Amino acid sequence: MAEPLQIPVDLPAGSVSAVWEPVDGGDVVVIAHGAGTGRDHPFLLGLAGALRAEGFSTLRFNFPYVDAGRRMPGPAAQSITTWRGVVAWVRVQAPAARVFASGRSYGGRMASMAVANGLDVDALVYLGYPLHPPGRPEKPRVEHLPAIVPPQLFVSGTNDPFIQPHAQLEEAVASCQDARIEWVEGGGHSFEVKGRKRPASEIGAALAPLVTEFLTAVR
Repeated sequence: MAEPLQIPVDLPAGSVSAVWEPVDGGDVVVIAHGAGTGRDHPFLLGLAGALRAEGFSTLRFNFPYVDAGRRMPGPAAQSITTWRGVVAWVRVQAPAARVFASGRSYGGRMASMAVANGLDVDALVYLGYPLHPPGRPEKPRVEHLPAIVPPQLFVSGTNDPFIQPHAQLEEAVASCQDARIEWVEGGGHSFEVKGRKRPASEIGAALAPLVTEFLTAVR
């Protein structure tokens, strides 16, 4: 595994830790973690490794609250600023590459908010988009989605409590300029399937073909 490095961000912390694993000539998938984890969660390691096997460079990073040892996210503005700094750093490292933003749950939602506020990426992939808090469909997090121009892929488990009822996610995706859903049958919020025990790294790696198919079709 590559050694962590520090990426400058315009925040009091000054930088965030990240792991950059380039593939020669590969487009870049930037991967953000979920709210309660970090860049080295096995799910993300499995996903990133499988994407590199498909020819993509990957960058995994922590949001500042994780580097500071906290479990709960700080203000959304801090995570949006982090996304801007990370993508700017990647653009310098791989100026000829396309840059794709992806994230588990919270990390993906923060990417969507950053892009809605002007961050330039070539496409977005959400792995378990948290449409609303579990059991609170009256609190949707969708207002910004129609403003996003790059193509968007929502990968969601059919048993994910953050997207019940499914019609609510389908309506949100229909409101977007260029978006689609890929359903994982029986998958929960972490894409676990009841009765089918698998390591988190294997679950993450298993999503790579969906992500690869989508990203290679982006023009």
